[in-house]
Amino acid sequence: MVRKHSILVVDDEPSVCFLLKEELSEEKIYTITTVGNGIDAMNLLQSHPFDAVLLDVKMPRVSGIEVLKFIRDHFPSIAVIMLSNYADVKTAIEATKLGAYDFVGKPYNRDELLATVKRAVDHHRLTVDNELMKYELSRKGGGKEIIAHSNAMKQVLATARKVAGSDTIVHITGPSGSGKELIANLIHTESMRKEAPFVVVNCASIPDALLESELFGHEKGAFTNAYQMKQGLVEVANSGTLFLDEIGDISSSIQPKLLRFLETGEFRRVGGTTAMHADLRIISATNKDLNEEVKAGKFREDLLYRLNVVTIHIPPLKERREDIPPLVEHFLLRKQKTKNQKRISNDVLHILMQYDWPGNIRELEHAIEGAIILSQQDEITAQDFLLMPSRITEQSVIPFSKSSEILTLEELEKVHIEHALKKFKFNRTKTSEALGITQKTLYLKIKRYNITTPEE
Repeated sequence: MVRKHSILVVDDEPSVCFLLKEELSEEKIYTITTVGNGIDAMNLLQSHPFDAVLLDVKMPRVSGIEVLKFIRDHFPSIAVIMLSNYADVKTAIEATKLGAYDFVGKPYNRDELLATVKRAVDHHRLTVDNELMKYELSRKGGGKEIIAHSNAMKQVLATARKVAGSDTIVHITGPSGSGKELIANLIHTESMRKEAPFVVVNCASIPDALLESELFGHEKGAFTNAYQMKQGLVEVANSGTLFLDEIGDISSSIQPKLLRFLETGEFRRVGGTTAMHADLRIISATNKDLNEEVKAGKFREDLLYRLNVVTIHIPPLKERREDIPPLVEHFLLRKQKTKNQKRISNDVLHILMQYDWPGNIRELEHAIEGAIILSQQDEITAQDFLLMPSRITEQSVIPFSKSSEILTLEELEKVHIEHALKKFKFNRTKTSEALGITQKTLYLKIKRYNITTPEE
């Protein structure tokens, strides 16, 4: 399906709007919206995403230059093409200095206009992609900081740094959300392989039928829909580190093949006969008790012994409560993009210290993120942790974490976004700024979660 680009035409001459809409619509890749003045344009821009704007310079009440300034201030990724008489060179220069993507004179040449519009939407697409990439890099990079004030976590870090210099297999245990991937990444970044890839495989999220292919690759025609050869992740991670997260969920059919690879470094692609070799370090992790899995016949004992060369156990958050205050402070800083950042009251911090956090650091992070959004004041209070009918109290500390009221992370994010949209009266500019995401990302999440907004 061909992606359609959304174009806004702003001109006080109805005939120009009509003609531009007709000609651009013929290309079949544009969705055209027209308005006759700057005020309507600015209002529409706040509620609808556009890839490019064709903007008349001279309009009554609010000029095209004023609308251009508004777009540059609030929607800098939108490519703006100014429309005016060829003779008005001074205005063209001014518009370019203010950030207009290009300038098209009236009367315009159809082919030149179409070429300019195409370049503009391509420019917008690249800008948005770059923003999303920078956001993802920032988000992932910021998540690599390890907060360790407790003696228990200091010991974990000391052990991780001690084994980082060797090439030994490391197995990390601990409950979900405790930070096992962060420790694995720390071992990699302080090892001799730090310049090579760090590849993460979540074994629990990949179906058994596909996991072997994901790990070791497959040859063309190895199975239905294997239209071409595919490298496995062990090849991608060659010379680096392969992190096998939730390794306790690997099926019994994959376990012997993984054991052979761990012992020899050799593997075969699915459907292949050639033995291949990869030189990499293996770090595994699980929230399961693999000794119990062995007793239950679900996990190979020899594979457990091979993984269990060095074991690092990460304690749950309830066993290292000294880490809670610095973690709260860390998430408050990370989740707020505004200058006037909200703080948390001492009373609530005391309550958070008493709670057992069954979801560990991940649960704490999302609780803080939700409280930031729900807070109406500079100081976050107990009432701001409202995500279910009951409120946070000394007796029932964080209600949305009760076993009978657990929200998935997607449900939690949807609640956050809906509340933020309502708080800012569905102004997407203010909402995206408060959430710390781009308007494009906000738009995509609204569509993903089927959130109803007034214009829909």
